Amino acid sequence: MAAACRGAKSAGGLTVGILPGRDPSDANPWVDVVIPTGLGETRNALIVGSAAAVIAVDGEYGTLSEIALALRSGIPVIGIGTWSLTRPDGEMDAGIVPMEDPAQAAAVAVSLASG
Repeated sequence: MAAACRGAKSAGGLTVGILPGRDPSDANPWVDVVIPTGLGETRNALIVGSAAAVIAVDGEYGTLSEIALALRSGIPVIGIGTWSLTRPDGEMDAGIVPMEDPAQAAAVAVSLASG
């Protein structure tokens, strides 16, 4: 998240950090608005629910839960080196749009969110 915030700040963006813990000092130095929740992984629902598009980068199970919540809510998901999903019948789920270039992913996310 630090890299995403640093990139957003360098492009003049406003950054928001929805933290799993209660300590605001846990936010990375590039977060403008700190929201400590004390909710742990449950905060993923807040993150996805406030998004018009989701970019998943790498990730562990928390990222997977954010992807699932977004897909279930009809929120577009762009993946950079992240999870791929296979349905029980063996077919690949096309819900995650794979990309390699972060700038392109951001541009696509903005276009999806505004259109």
